[in-house]
Amino acid sequence: MEEEGLIEQLRERNESAYRYLVDTYRSGVFNTILNMLQDEDEADDCAQEVFIQVYHSIAKFRQDSSLPTWLYRIAVRKALDKLRQRKNRARLQSLIPWWMPNEERPQQADFNHPGVALEHKEKAAALFKAIDQLPTNQKIAFNLIKVQGMKYEEVCEIMQQSTKAIESLVMRAKKNLQQKLVQHQDF
Repeated sequence: MEEEGLIEQLRERNESAYRYLVDTYRSGVFNTILNMLQDEDEADDCAQEVFIQVYHSIAKFRQDSSLPTWLYRIAVRKALDKLRQRKNRARLQSLIPWWMPNEERPQQADFNHPGVALEHKEKAAALFKAIDQLPTNQKIAFNLIKVQGMKYEEVCEIMQQSTKAIESLVMRAKKNLQQKLVQHQDF
């Protein structure tokens, strides 16, 4: 389906157009969010929020970028919001634990991405743990380019930064990951 026609049908609240959008981008949006949040349930909820936001705000879409770029920009923002909420909740709970006694989120020892083959789970767990420790912009750029396989131009639009800035973020992420993974013998 051509992008212009899809956008018009989405604005007209065409159910089959919306279903096409979700079917086409669900996996990519979910994986982008999952790589950032490293929690399948949260990533699933967040991906649903992305498509709900698209449904409600498609009329405001100015087409300054492509539809997929706009969609992934929303996904990254939603994932960042979830990460901020986690940090705020953890900070609040450490300050006043009696106020939120049942709010503690169980931490997984190792994140196992569902798309990773069984024989590579240990390496992937170490890699995702190291990725999770990267500064936010490095994590986003690295995930979008190296894990999701997006082009630099797309990531520039999503993150609203120059090509040089994105290249620098990816290069620094690689360097930081190499330093963090030096301890892991299999890398």
